[in-house]
Amino acid sequence: MEKGIRVRSFIWLTMYAIAMAYVEAALVIHLRHLYYAENPLAIFPLRLLSHSDLAIEMVRELATLLMLLSVALLAERDIGRRFAAFVYVFGVWDLGYYAWLKILIGWPQSWLEWDVLFLLPWPWFGPWMTPVIIALLFTVWGTGILLSTRQPRFTRLSGGLFVGGSLLGLIAFLLPAAILLPHGEQAFQDYQPDHFPWLLFVSGFVAMLAGLLYVARSK
Repeated sequence: MEKGIRVRSFIWLTMYAIAMAYVEAALVIHLRHLYYAENPLAIFPLRLLSHSDLAIEMVRELATLLMLLSVALLAERDIGRRFAAFVYVFGVWDLGYYAWLKILIGWPQSWLEWDVLFLLPWPWFGPWMTPVIIALLFTVWGTGILLSTRQPRFTRLSGGLFVGGSLLGLIAFLLPAAILLPHGEQAFQDYQPDHFPWLLFVSGFVAMLAGLLYVARSK
């Protein structure tokens, strides 16, 4: 791909991700005004979505991921660069989402404020900065690959580090709600965040970082 085409593709991926982030933030703001009318900036204790709204939201989240994946597949041809395009768009989208929330409603209000990060297969809980740290890694690494002529290749080592790190991060996000699941809806309504498995998260992030750095440095 010629340099000019590569740069234009990168710009359009960036614009798409920022626009998608606005759509995501706008929808979340509407939900907050609906379920937290008295104070949209405070989401704990939780107000559970109705079963119909929950189903709609879960499918919407899946649709969002498919949209991010689709644009990455359209932007690049090589599988390694398609992966780079996906993680880049995902990273910019996530960063943009929190940036739009801050611009539009002034949330988050503190660096370690907790958020409901995702709903599939059950709610992900954690400080909003945790996905942002991962998104920064994805954005920086994806930028370096997409603006170069590199054809990134994962080895067993780099792939294992990235997948293993991703699983550790996923467990860290899923663990708080997993403890609540056996106790039913009332446990979620009474839930107040108090402890995040930082060791799992940091270990996972370091493994992902090592895997991506190994790919970036390899010839």
